[in-house]
Amino acid sequence: MSGLEQTPSWALAGAALLLVLGASIILIGALGLLRLRTFYQRIHGPAITITLGAGSVLLASMLYFTAAQSRPVVHELIIAAFLLMTAPVVSMMLMRAAVYRDLRARRLDSGVEAGKVYAVAPAQQLAAPRPSPSPDTEPPLPGR
Repeated sequence: MSGLEQTPSWALAGAALLLVLGASIILIGALGLLRLRTFYQRIHGPAITITLGAGSVLLASMLYFTAAQSRPVVHELIIAAFLLMTAPVVSMMLMRAAVYRDLRARRLDSGVEAGKVYAVAPAQQLAAPRPSPSPDTEPPLPGR
C-alpha cells in the first residue's frame, strides 16, 4: 500500500500538473543556460528556474502530502521562502562581480560599459609610471 489509493484524484491531478509545469520551466531554464553565449545572458536561465520551476515543484509536493496525510504540510513554504530570499541576492552579487571583472580586464566585447558608475582610467594613464614621493617632502593636506 503506497497511499495513492486513499489520496483524492483532484490532489493527484493538481500535483501532476504542477510537476509537469515545474519540470518544463526547469528544462527551459537549463536549455537557456546551455544555449546562450555570454555570462550576462546565461544568468537569466537559473533565475527563472529557481523562482518559477522550484516554486511549482514545491507547491506540487505541498499539495500531494497535504492531501495524502490529511493535515497541512508547510515545510515546503520554509524552503520556498529561503529560495526567494537568497536567489536574487546571489544572482545580484554574481552579476556585480562579473561586471567588475570585465571592467578591470577591459573586455570590450562583453557588452558592459562603465556607465559612470565605476571609474575606469584610460590605458595610457595605467601605463605611465607614477612618480615616487621623496622622503624629504610631506604630501599636501587635502583642502589646503
